[in-house]
Amino acid sequence: MAMTRGAWRMILLASLGGTLEYYDFVIFGIFAPQIGRAFFPSQDPLVSLMATFTTFAIGYLARPIGGLVLGRLGDKFGRRGVFLASIFVTSAATLGIGIVPTYAAWGIAASLIVVFLRLTQGFCLGGELPGAITYVVESAPPMAPFVCSVVFGCVTLGVALGTTIALVVGNVLTPADAALYGWRIAFVIGGLLGLASFWLRRSFEESPEFLELKRLAAASKEPIGELVRTHPGQIAIGIAAQAVTAVFAGLFFAHMPAYLTTVAKYDASTAVYAQTYAVVLHAALIVAVGWMAVRYPPYLLLRVGAVVLALGAYPFYAALSAHSVNIVLLMTLTALAGAFVNGTFAFVTADLFLTRIRFSGVAAVQNVSQTAFGGTAPLVATALIRNLQTPVAPALIVVVCGIVTFAGTFAVARRCGRVLGGRTAAAPLMMEPETRRGSAEA
Repeated sequence: MAMTRGAWRMILLASLGGTLEYYDFVIFGIFAPQIGRAFFPSQDPLVSLMATFTTFAIGYLARPIGGLVLGRLGDKFGRRGVFLASIFVTSAATLGIGIVPTYAAWGIAASLIVVFLRLTQGFCLGGELPGAITYVVESAPPMAPFVCSVVFGCVTLGVALGTTIALVVGNVLTPADAALYGWRIAFVIGGLLGLASFWLRRSFEESPEFLELKRLAAASKEPIGELVRTHPGQIAIGIAAQAVTAVFAGLFFAHMPAYLTTVAKYDASTAVYAQTYAVVLHAALIVAVGWMAVRYPPYLLLRVGAVVLALGAYPFYAALSAHSVNIVLLMTLTALAGAFVNGTFAFVTADLFLTRIRFSGVAAVQNVSQTAFGGTAPLVATALIRNLQTPVAPALIVVVCGIVTFAGTFAVARRCGRVLGGRTAAAPLMMEPETRRGSAEA
């Protein structure tokens, strides 16, 4: 089904906040050693790095709360207002991290401010990507698997933008200047780009399906309570189905830059070039998998990705740390395997929930899984490497989460069908508008 220019514009606007989220995700990882020295100084560089990744993880603690609050508002009053507020506050927090004085200047106050800004980011981002997923699913339901993959493909390009800016900063500035304030430039650019996204989003229109629910007076009065009462199984299933997606994001996007230079001992330029290439390729492959998901059951593609990631995690880290296989080839294979989970998880999650509680449901699943598995992954991986004294230790996390997702996909197969009426393959993909079922949902 051909998509109009207006539909593409809608998808791209919906993706902007998530793009900023993953941009922030990767620059925090790339500049983790510098951020650690600036705000969490220690004689042991690995301890400083762990303190930085602890701050990174702390930002995720606020995400479930933010997801519940913003999801409730989005289901009760509409998607547009949540989009505008979340992108503005997130951008301001990102900008703030770029201009906070260092520990040497302000002492512990500087560290606490950075932690507070991370908490603020986490709270707002708790509703950002779930809102984007909800919005595009409701705006183009017949092509929902594909448009969800386009959103996440665009979001993933935020990682490429982050690595590109890090590369430019490293090449333009001297090594001393890059270590001193290069990371600040990256955060300031991210904040300004986010504020520009806020300006563009002002033209956003409300989700057509939500408008129809409001017209029929069928919007949920208490979406959180209704979600917990009627969909507890879907929440648990969604969290399990997203486990490997979350840990892949935490390790491949946030932890990988520091891992390549600090643990695997690649030079900085090689690491940045390799990851930038892999992320751009990964974004394209995500969209390709989304196109496949319109024709084949998305949960089956997700299952394939979970199995491949679990089986390939140890060989990947072993080859990467030993420099026994070309890094570009390793990154290519990882980008391909990860695309099967990142190209399907968003639709699989949205497909578990009805329109009237979808924002809250997606937010609950997304934020719990990202907090439990993704936000802690860099810290846990770093701790495992230190305690087990092996560079392949992060593979353990991937294997465990891959098994969890593999098991979750079987439950998904029994509970999905909210978006496409149970039709997980196109034949044809013409969905009866959910608003015609408004009275049944009420």
